[in-house]
Amino acid sequence: MYTQEIVVKNEVGLHARPATYFIQKANEFKSGIWVEKDERRVNAKSLLGVLSLGIVKGTTITLIADGSDEKEAVAALAALIENNFGE
Repeated sequence: MYTQEIVVKNEVGLHARPATYFIQKANEFKSGIWVEKDERRVNAKSLLGVLSLGIVKGTTITLIADGSDEKEAVAALAALIENNFGE
């Protein structure tokens, strides 16, 4: 299992379009991937799950992956967040 904390910095947080990009990236990996906020954990490959966390600008989240490509998965998702989802 591999984890990393990251702060969401884009203006709209993890809603609508950024969440879609996030889920698409998560689905590129074989590992199980989760997003955790305030001790609530959801599947990172589920749009409704990710949206239900209500992640806004400045929110610290934890990316968690478990599987054969766990480090690559967390690194790719962290990079996507760091780059403000390409916006």
